[in-house]
Amino acid sequence: MSPSFIENRALILKRLEEAHESLGPDALKRDITLVAVSKQQPDVRIDEALAAGQRVFGENRVQEAFTRWAARREAYPDLELRLIGPLQTNKAKDAVALFDVIETLDREKLAGALKKAMDETGRSPRLYVQVNTGDEAQKAGLGVDEVEAFVAKMRTEYGLTIEGLMCIPPVEEPASLHFALLAKLAKACGVEKLSMGMSGDYDVAAKLGATSVRVGSALFGERAKPE
Repeated sequence: MSPSFIENRALILKRLEEAHESLGPDALKRDITLVAVSKQQPDVRIDEALAAGQRVFGENRVQEAFTRWAARREAYPDLELRLIGPLQTNKAKDAVALFDVIETLDREKLAGALKKAMDETGRSPRLYVQVNTGDEAQKAGLGVDEVEAFVAKMRTEYGLTIEGLMCIPPVEEPASLHFALLAKLAKACGVEKLSMGMSGDYDVAAKLGATSVRVGSALFGERAKPE
Protein backbone atom coordinates (compact mmCIF):
# COMPACT_ATOMS: atom_id res chain seq x y z
CA MET A 1 0.00 0.00 0.00
CA SER A 2 1.35 3.42 -0.94
CA PRO A 3 1.88 6.00 1.83
CA SER A 4 -1.04 8.26 2.66
CA PHE A 5 -1.02 12.01 2.20
CA ILE A 6 -0.66 12.51 5.95
CA GLU A 7 2.42 10.24 6.02
CA ASN A 8 3.99 11.96 3.03
CA ARG A 9 3.28 15.37 4.52
CA ALA A 10 4.85 14.46 7.86
CA LEU A 11 7.98 13.19 6.11
CA ILE A 12 8.34 16.32 3.99
CA LEU A 13 7.84 18.65 6.94
CA LYS A 14 10.46 16.68 8.86
CA ARG A 15 12.96 16.94 6.00
CA LEU A 16 12.31 20.65 5.66
CA GLU A 17 12.94 21.11 9.35
CA GLU A 18 16.16 19.09 9.17
CA ALA A 19 17.37 21.04 6.14
CA HIS A 20 16.63 24.29 7.93
CA GLU A 21 18.31 23.21 11.14
CA SER A 22 21.48 22.40 9.22
CA LEU A 23 21.89 26.13 8.52
CA GLY A 24 22.33 27.01 12.19
CA PRO A 25 20.27 28.76 14.87
CA ASP A 26 19.72 32.05 13.00
CA ALA A 27 17.92 30.30 10.15
CA LEU A 28 15.41 28.74 12.52
CA LYS A 29 13.57 32.05 12.70
CA ARG A 30 12.43 31.68 9.08
CA ASP A 31 9.39 29.53 8.34
CA ILE A 32 9.06 27.49 5.14
CA THR A 33 5.56 27.16 3.73
CA LEU A 34 4.66 23.82 2.19
CA VAL A 35 2.52 24.47 -0.91
CA ALA A 36 0.61 21.36 -2.00
CA VAL A 37 0.40 21.35 -5.80
CA SER A 38 -3.17 20.19 -6.27
CA LYS A 39 -3.59 20.52 -10.04
CA GLN A 40 -5.46 17.61 -11.64
CA GLN A 41 -5.91 15.85 -8.31
CA PRO A 42 -9.22 14.03 -7.73
CA ASP A 43 -11.58 15.21 -5.01
CA VAL A 44 -10.75 12.29 -2.73
CA ARG A 45 -7.10 13.34 -2.56
CA ILE A 46 -7.97 16.99 -2.00
CA ASP A 47 -10.26 16.05 0.86
CA GLU A 48 -7.56 13.80 2.33
CA ALA A 49 -5.11 16.71 2.21
CA LEU A 50 -7.57 19.03 3.94
CA ALA A 51 -8.29 16.42 6.60
CA ALA A 52 -4.55 16.16 7.22
CA GLY A 53 -4.41 19.88 8.01
CA GLN A 54 -2.92 21.13 4.75
CA ARG A 55 -4.21 24.62 3.97
CA VAL A 56 -1.85 26.06 1.33
CA PHE A 57 -2.39 24.82 -2.23
CA GLY A 58 -0.90 25.68 -5.61
CA GLU A 59 -2.81 25.58 -8.88
CA ASN A 60 -1.69 26.03 -12.50
CA ARG A 61 -4.95 27.03 -14.20
CA VAL A 62 -7.49 29.60 -13.11
CA GLN A 63 -10.62 27.81 -14.34
CA GLU A 64 -9.61 24.45 -12.92
CA ALA A 65 -8.88 26.10 -9.60
CA PHE A 66 -12.33 27.71 -9.52
CA THR A 67 -13.96 24.33 -10.09
CA ARG A 68 -11.95 22.75 -7.29
CA TRP A 69 -11.89 25.48 -4.67
CA ALA A 70 -14.83 27.90 -5.01
CA ALA A 71 -17.14 25.83 -2.80
CA ARG A 72 -14.40 24.62 -0.48
CA ARG A 73 -13.40 28.17 0.42
CA GLU A 74 -16.61 28.54 2.38
CA ALA A 75 -15.91 25.39 4.39
CA TYR A 76 -12.23 26.25 4.94
CA PRO A 77 -11.86 30.01 5.46
CA ASP A 78 -8.18 29.59 6.35
CA LEU A 79 -7.29 28.28 2.89
CA GLU A 80 -4.47 29.98 0.99
CA LEU A 81 -4.54 29.48 -2.77
CA ARG A 82 -1.51 30.22 -4.93
CA LEU A 83 -1.41 30.52 -8.70
CA ILE A 84 1.84 28.89 -9.81
CA GLY A 85 1.13 28.55 -13.54
CA PRO A 86 1.29 31.13 -16.34
CA LEU A 87 -1.48 33.72 -16.28
CA GLN A 88 -3.14 35.22 -19.36
CA THR A 89 -4.14 38.86 -19.06
CA ASN A 90 -7.79 38.05 -19.87
CA LYS A 91 -7.90 35.83 -16.77
CA ALA A 92 -6.36 38.45 -14.46
CA LYS A 93 -9.65 39.50 -12.85
CA ASP A 94 -10.68 35.90 -12.17
CA ALA A 95 -7.24 35.18 -10.71
CA VAL A 96 -7.39 38.20 -8.42
CA ALA A 97 -10.85 37.16 -7.25
CA LEU A 98 -9.76 33.62 -6.29
CA PHE A 99 -6.08 33.54 -5.41
CA ASP A 100 -4.33 34.86 -2.33
CA VAL A 101 -0.91 34.73 -3.99
CA ILE A 102 0.02 35.03 -7.67
CA GLU A 103 3.55 33.76 -8.27
CA THR A 104 3.86 34.20 -12.04
CA LEU A 105 3.98 37.93 -12.77
CA ASP A 106 6.45 38.25 -15.64
CA ARG A 107 5.48 41.15 -17.92
CA GLU A 108 4.18 44.70 -17.84
CA LYS A 109 0.94 43.94 -19.68
CA LEU A 110 0.03 41.43 -16.98
CA ALA A 111 0.98 43.91 -14.26
CA GLY A 112 -1.43 46.43 -15.74
CA ALA A 113 -4.22 43.86 -15.91
CA LEU A 114 -3.62 42.79 -12.31
CA LYS A 115 -3.55 46.38 -11.09
CA LYS A 116 -6.84 47.11 -12.83
CA ALA A 117 -8.42 43.94 -11.40
CA MET A 118 -7.23 44.81 -7.90
CA ASP A 119 -8.72 48.27 -8.14
CA GLU A 120 -12.04 46.87 -9.38
CA THR A 121 -12.36 43.99 -6.89
CA GLY A 122 -10.74 45.50 -3.82
CA ARG A 123 -8.61 42.36 -3.45
CA SER A 124 -4.83 42.49 -3.40
CA PRO A 125 -3.17 39.10 -3.82
CA ARG A 126 0.47 38.98 -2.83
CA LEU A 127 2.67 39.02 -5.92
CA TYR A 128 5.81 37.15 -6.92
CA VAL A 129 7.87 37.75 -10.04
CA GLN A 130 8.72 34.62 -12.01
CA VAL A 131 12.34 34.42 -13.12
CA ASN A 132 13.53 32.25 -16.00
CA THR A 133 16.88 31.49 -14.36
CA GLY A 134 17.87 29.02 -17.09
CA ASP A 135 16.92 31.32 -19.98
CA GLU A 136 14.77 28.54 -21.46
CA ALA A 137 12.76 29.54 -24.50
CA GLN A 138 9.83 27.29 -23.60
CA LYS A 139 9.42 28.71 -20.09
CA ALA A 140 7.72 31.82 -18.86
CA GLY A 141 9.55 34.29 -16.66
CA LEU A 142 11.82 37.28 -16.87
CA GLY A 143 15.44 37.01 -17.87
CA VAL A 144 17.90 37.34 -15.01
CA ASP A 145 19.18 40.72 -16.22
CA GLU A 146 15.63 42.13 -16.37
CA VAL A 147 14.48 41.35 -12.84
CA GLU A 148 15.85 44.27 -10.84
CA ALA A 149 14.51 46.96 -13.16
CA PHE A 150 11.16 45.16 -13.49
CA VAL A 151 10.63 44.94 -9.72
CA ALA A 152 11.54 48.61 -9.34
CA LYS A 153 9.08 49.56 -12.09
CA MET A 154 6.30 47.54 -10.46
CA ARG A 155 6.75 49.64 -7.33
CA THR A 156 7.23 53.07 -8.81
CA GLU A 157 4.95 53.03 -11.88
CA TYR A 158 2.30 50.45 -11.00
CA GLY A 159 2.14 50.82 -7.24
CA LEU A 160 2.43 47.06 -6.82
CA THR A 161 4.15 45.41 -3.87
CA ILE A 162 6.35 42.49 -4.92
CA GLU A 163 6.60 39.99 -2.09
CA GLY A 164 9.03 37.55 -3.65
CA LEU A 165 10.60 35.78 -6.60
CA MET A 166 9.83 32.36 -8.06
CA CYS A 167 11.76 30.04 -10.37
CA ILE A 168 11.61 26.59 -11.99
CA PRO A 169 15.18 25.40 -12.71
CA PRO A 170 16.07 23.49 -15.89
CA VAL A 171 15.74 19.75 -15.29
CA GLU A 172 19.18 18.98 -16.73
CA GLU A 173 21.11 21.39 -14.49
CA PRO A 174 21.84 21.34 -10.74
CA ALA A 175 18.89 23.07 -9.07
CA SER A 176 21.16 24.46 -6.38
CA LEU A 177 22.81 26.86 -8.86
CA HIS A 178 19.44 28.35 -9.78
CA PHE A 179 18.23 28.56 -6.20
CA ALA A 180 21.38 30.41 -5.19
CA LEU A 181 20.94 32.78 -8.14
CA LEU A 182 17.33 33.49 -7.20
CA ALA A 183 18.34 34.25 -3.62
CA LYS A 184 20.99 36.67 -4.89
CA LEU A 185 18.44 38.40 -7.13
CA ALA A 186 15.95 38.69 -4.29
CA LYS A 187 18.51 40.39 -2.12
CA ALA A 188 19.38 42.83 -4.91
CA CYS A 189 15.68 43.62 -5.42
CA GLY A 190 14.92 43.99 -1.73
CA VAL A 191 12.32 41.21 -1.60
CA GLU A 192 12.13 38.66 1.19
CA LYS A 193 10.27 35.64 -0.16
CA LEU A 194 11.60 32.86 -2.39
CA SER A 195 9.29 30.30 -3.96
CA MET A 196 11.60 27.54 -5.14
CA GLY A 197 11.94 23.80 -4.83
CA MET A 198 9.63 21.01 -5.91
CA SER A 199 9.20 17.30 -5.17
CA GLY A 200 12.72 16.31 -6.17
CA ASP A 201 14.69 19.16 -4.63
CA TYR A 202 12.65 20.88 -1.91
CA ASP A 203 15.26 20.05 0.75
CA VAL A 204 18.00 21.65 -1.37
CA ALA A 205 15.84 24.75 -1.78
CA ALA A 206 15.29 24.91 1.97
CA LYS A 207 19.04 25.05 2.55
CA LEU A 208 19.41 27.87 0.03
CA GLY A 209 16.79 30.23 1.39
CA ALA A 210 13.39 29.04 0.18
CA THR A 211 10.45 30.49 2.09
CA SER A 212 8.00 28.23 0.25
CA VAL A 213 8.31 24.98 -1.67
CA ARG A 214 5.83 23.67 -4.25
CA VAL A 215 5.35 19.92 -3.83
CA GLY A 216 3.01 17.71 -5.83
CA SER A 217 3.91 14.06 -6.44
CA ALA A 218 5.91 13.67 -3.21
CA LEU A 219 2.73 14.62 -1.34
CA PHE A 220 -0.08 13.15 -3.40
CA GLY A 221 1.76 10.33 -5.16
CA GLU A 222 2.13 10.05 -8.90
CA ARG A 223 -0.98 10.97 -10.86
CA ALA A 224 -2.65 8.10 -12.69
CA LYS A 225 -1.80 8.12 -16.40
CA PRO A 226 -4.74 8.28 -18.80
CA GLU A 227 -5.49 5.03 -20.59
